[in-house]
Amino acid sequence: MMPGLEGIDVVVLAGGLGTRIRDVLGDTPKVLAPIDGRPFLDHLLDHLAALGAGRAVLSLGVGAGQVVDHLARGTAPLPVLPVVEAAPLGTAGALRHVLPSLTGDPVMVLNGDTWLDADFTAFLAEHRRIGLPVSLLCVEVADISRYGHVDLDGDGVLTRFAEKDTSAAGPGLINGGACLLSRKALDRLAASGGPSLERDFLASLPPGWISGWRAEGAGFIDIGTPASLAEAGAVIARRKGDA
Repeated sequence: MMPGLEGIDVVVLAGGLGTRIRDVLGDTPKVLAPIDGRPFLDHLLDHLAALGAGRAVLSLGVGAGQVVDHLARGTAPLPVLPVVEAAPLGTAGALRHVLPSLTGDPVMVLNGDTWLDADFTAFLAEHRRIGLPVSLLCVEVADISRYGHVDLDGDGVLTRFAEKDTSAAGPGLINGGACLLSRKALDRLAASGGPSLERDFLASLPPGWISGWRAEGAGFIDIGTPASLAEAGAVIARRKGDA
């Protein structure tokens, strides 16, 4: 069996401001946040290489120079292409900016502040089986108040993006920060406007364009808050069998 990601391009969106975690990191970009003595990016690149990704395309903005310098000092476990935006473009704008560098069909897009340990072989296989232009990897969380959540029908087709609501509590299904985009979806993105990949692009797609795949038992954490950053080492260690 081929590795889970079959050599595809993976775009890592790592150009954000990181305002919620600036008191902890200072001027260090989120993707270089230290976790168990190593930058988060190093853990992430090791993870992508083990999953069989062909190349990591890093979409960089704030702190890009630090990331490029870090890459130059080491040897990445897979090919890495840094692409720097001159000004903040938002997640959709950042993806449009790297589109000329992408090859293959589909490509995966991953949030650069998210750790996601799931069965990517099954995710990619389900994307190909269903045949819709976009597939979201969805995870169940105990408290949806920090996130927007998603609704799926019985066939796994996405029926609604719900905006983040801090008054909503309890378990629910969220976009886990990874999606597969076919060439058809990328072409539509190139012709679209708006800065947000989720709000301006994905949420505006016609019905029947997006499927959602439930990643049962996935290891998931985003490192965007001081509390979650402190927990990230334990989550990453579980994948490596260290905990």
